[in-house]
Amino acid sequence: MRILLLASAYNSLSQRLHAELRDRRHTVDLQLAGDDEELLDAVRRLRPDLVLAPILRTAIPREVWSRLTCLIVHPGPPGDRGPSSLDRAIQEGCTEWGVTVLQAEAEMDAGPVWAWAPCRLPEYGKSDLYRNEVGDAASAAALLAVERFASGTYAPQPQPQPQPRSGPDWRATVRTRPVLRQEERRIDWAADPTEAVLRRLRAADSRPGVLDELCGGSWYLHGGHREPVLRGRPGELLATRAGAVCRATSDGAVWIPELRRRTPGGPAGVKLPAATALGGLLPALPEVAAPLMPREGDGPVWSDIRYREDGPVGFLHFSFPGGAMSTGHCRRLLAAYRFAVARPTSVLVLGGGRDFFSNGIHLNVIEAAADPAVESWDNITAMDELVDAVLTTTDRLVVAAVGGNAAAGGVMLALAADEVWCRGGSVLNPHYRLMGLYGSEYWTYTLPRKVGAAAAERLTRQAVPVSAATAERIGLVDRVLACGPEEFGPSTARLAGLLAASPATQQRIAAKKAVREADERTKPLDAYREEELAVMHRQFFTPESPYHALRSAFVHKRPVLTGPAARA
Repeated sequence: MRILLLASAYNSLSQRLHAELRDRRHTVDLQLAGDDEELLDAVRRLRPDLVLAPILRTAIPREVWSRLTCLIVHPGPPGDRGPSSLDRAIQEGCTEWGVTVLQAEAEMDAGPVWAWAPCRLPEYGKSDLYRNEVGDAASAAALLAVERFASGTYAPQPQPQPQPRSGPDWRATVRTRPVLRQEERRIDWAADPTEAVLRRLRAADSRPGVLDELCGGSWYLHGGHREPVLRGRPGELLATRAGAVCRATSDGAVWIPELRRRTPGGPAGVKLPAATALGGLLPALPEVAAPLMPREGDGPVWSDIRYREDGPVGFLHFSFPGGAMSTGHCRRLLAAYRFAVARPTSVLVLGGGRDFFSNGIHLNVIEAAADPAVESWDNITAMDELVDAVLTTTDRLVVAAVGGNAAAGGVMLALAADEVWCRGGSVLNPHYRLMGLYGSEYWTYTLPRKVGAAAAERLTRQAVPVSAATAERIGLVDRVLACGPEEFGPSTARLAGLLAASPATQQRIAAKKAVREADERTKPLDAYREEELAVMHRQFFTPESPYHALRSAFVHKRPVLTGPAARA
């Protein structure tokens, strides 16, 4: 079929469905929502069989849904309605949820149901859940709905209808969840317990954030993690850690990783590491570092980088908000990596978390820098140093465990490892072109080595998302784990243990060292890096370079197409 993918943003779910529909040999066109005339023109020009809307902030015009079947992916179970369904579910502490694919009609979210899938809501932020448990359910429901539509025989089921209130045993079968406004998200630091604070922060971690007063200004708080030890006067800032700030609650404390300044009447603020955002407004606070390698028996401590061992296997876990890696992130991860490779292990697992692996350089930090060109350069060279350390590790096997999505330099970081293991729901974007960049991180060495020169050229030129299944088929990843996000870490650990115990592992390590030495004689790694950086330097330091306009549009969420608009 020909499917028009209609989305308000080309986000993780849009990309996942784009890739998975293409895997099923559908012809997929992408149209960004917002301009009704553009949409009508696209429908007339492309003549799709079906419109599928995975993320939509505006209504589909009647001229479209009255003539063409339009399926809406709604992040709530049947009977649930409203634009803040998932936000409210998280803030209210729901543990069981679902995703419904319904047909567009005049009343929002009220059309007949083509498919739905249940999902759990463990205690993670909205964006994490959206890319994982909710994303898995959305993919399953959307693909089933498309299959049912293609069959031509399925009759969609009517939604539950509102029932009149009649007596004390009345139960509503429809629940409308209106927009969750800031008044309802607001935290009362003096009264709200830590659990309530965390639910509010998690329900708004990516968008829109929780509006609050801090250091004499108005800020949106993004994300939250429990602090088990530090205590203080409710609302007080207590410490910093890896760019996050710790703030006391009525009965504990939470770490807040990112802030965004509220600027009434001005341009939208940029989401930044909290300590960076506050800058000179931040009072003198202790930097309370978490141990890189916690001792056995230590309680849960939040950290964005940590290391552990299980016999001959080391696990270097990292998780940065949005998968973005600033210069500081890269340098701290490189220091942790050097620690890890000094340990007596034969297999090192890099990553293994349930959300983003990496999306490469930190565009928000770059945009907010005094000199974005200089910060871009510092960031890419710090990424290169990290990738070089992985590429030149020859005394053990390194596995990149990609539990979530990865893009640009994040994909190339994974490809520096000996093997890439990927969760089935992950989406990879192994290219830089949509940000106007040539790219570095030794991609001109690792990508052709992995998939061949022709496929490498095609992936970087077409700039389309790649599903985990396709990535395995073309050799971009070595293993796909068909498991849920919570099972990815344990599954990776079990497989890494088997790899370390294999009699062939020591032979592979010896062969790996010989191959690296032969490749170095053919063309040194420094030569790849110098060639890549020569192009990147021009793109960073030329004011007219498309990179600067594309980066700014991306960071400030301006409506610029960030995916392939043409037929793919």
